[in-house]
Parts: sequence; C-alpha cells; structure tokens
Amino acid sequence: MHESVLLQEAVAALSIKADGFYVDGTFGRGGHSRVILESLSDQGRLLAIDKDNEAISYANATFGGDQRFLICHGTFASIQTLVESQGKLGKVDGVLLDLGVSSPQLDVADRGFSFLKDGPLDMRMNDKVGETAADWLQSADQSEIRRVFWEYGEEKFSGLIAKKIVERRVHKPFETTLDLANFIKDIIPNKFHQKKHPATRCFQAIRMHINNELGDIEAFLSSILSVLKVGGRLVVISFHSLEDRLIKRFIKNEERGPQLPKHIPIRDIPRPPHFVSVGKAIKPSAIECEGNVRARSAVMRIAEKVAGNQIVDNESVANSA
Repeated sequence: MHESVLLQEAVAALSIKADGFYVDGTFGRGGHSRVILESLSDQGRLLAIDKDNEAISYANATFGGDQRFLICHGTFASIQTLVESQGKLGKVDGVLLDLGVSSPQLDVADRGFSFLKDGPLDMRMNDKVGETAADWLQSADQSEIRRVFWEYGEEKFSGLIAKKIVERRVHKPFETTLDLANFIKDIIPNKFHQKKHPATRCFQAIRMHINNELGDIEAFLSSILSVLKVGGRLVVISFHSLEDRLIKRFIKNEERGPQLPKHIPIRDIPRPPHFVSVGKAIKPSAIECEGNVRARSAVMRIAEKVAGNQIVDNESVANSA
C-alpha cells in the first residue's frame, strides 16, 4: 500500500483556499490529491499530472466523478502548457511535487524498478515510450554508464561496475532486475555491503537517467514563475540530494533576485525577489520514518511567489504556513 510521505504537512504548506486552483504534479495513487480535494469547495479545482499509465487509470476510477478534479497524462515538466490549456496561467494558488518512485511502481515486479523482485529490466515511469533500462545498458558506452552511476547514484565503484557490465553484455545481455542486482552485488566487495542492498545506488541512477528526472525538475522550475499567482505556494518533497539541491538553489536564487556580475563595482541596485522561502526544510518525524522506510530520506521545501517590487517580511510569510 502506498503511503504518501509528509501528507498532512505538505497539504498544510499549500495554505489552501477553498475556491483556489491547485496542481498535484505527481499524482501517484492520489494520497495528496485526496486531502487537497477535502479542502476545496465546489468552485475549487485540482489539476493532477502523472507519467504512469496505471496512475491515470487509478485517478479516473477513483476521482473521475468529481467535477473539481482533472487528471492529465504527462510530466510536470510540461506544467506551463497544461495549466495554460485550462486558462489558469499565472492564476494557480499552489503546486505540489512528491518526487521519486512510488510504492506501487516498486511493488509490481513487471515494472522493473525493484532489485528485490525479479522482473523485466524496464524502469520507465511511462511504460509506453522511450528506451527501457535493458535497452540502455545494452547500447550505452562504458563512459556513459560510469557517469550515470557516479552522477546520479554517487556509486564509488561506478567505473568498475560499468566495465564489468560492458564485458558481460557481449555474450549475455541484462534482461531482468535480479540478474543485474546480483551481478552488481558480486562486484562490490563484501565489506561495503552495509544496510542498503549493494545495487541500490545503481538502480536509482538508472531510473533517474531513463526517466530524465533531473531534467524534468529543471524544466518545471524554469516555468513555475509563470504558473503561480502572487501569493501562490510551491511545495516540493524530494528523496535524493541532487533533487533537493536543485530545489534549494532555485528558491535561494529567486529569493535574492538577479545578481550583478562580480566585476561590476555597483552593488546596491535593488534586486527584487520572485520567491521567498517559507520556514526551514521539513523532514518527517521519527514516528513516520519508523512506519514508512521511504520517508527517511525525504525533505520538503516551501516557497511563496511574491510581487517583484514587494517588500518581503520572511518571518510573517513563514508564520502563515
């Protein structure tokens, strides 16, 4: 069963207005959407987005009769286009992202996300388009495989694993999850087999690459200013340091406004912010982490769009969360 991490905290952070327009950019199995809908009036609206075909089917079956709800099959990277199609560009009251892979995707062996269950080596969130993990491992050159393992998984044995994969695939392609997981496990020395499965980092890296997860976040952030209204909230839950770093840097850069080049001596030109952070980063409680292993690496950040010439009192904004 899928348990949405920081469920109540994330919805509270949106500071929902009953008649507002909101976007759940990562519908999954509707945990956050369900709670958002509970706070909306008949005039309120929720646009949900997901890449996963099974998530779309679940959304239609569960919320299809609710006139306040609309599900779109796609990526949150296209949020500007999707919101514009609803005539709500610049009028959105809040956007929520719950990044990473969902429990249903991990639980179904045929999706190929899990290194604990045997299934086809797929890993596509939209299993109708793009190359599978098996396709990529068979065609990518050694340097690219090494880069992906190191950059997205921070795997210290990335070079050795990439070399061994390229050597093995010549006579026996990788086709199943357990085949790849056991192969990686045998490469990494036993003394490094700690709490996590030895294949954890590589599987995470392949998944992030196959689904262009960081690229989607960057595209999303480049358009979020045009999507939200002034006073609109951005709430993002991330599970990977690279994801969180992108979100944190974006909020910080928008909060301090455009920066002059370092070699220009004038430093006191007003630089109005576009966003202000709302409070500090939030992590799940010990109780939630104990009941949901997935919650342990979660970090939630909140920001609010402000007018470019608005004088901002960060403390009062944080207190309104």
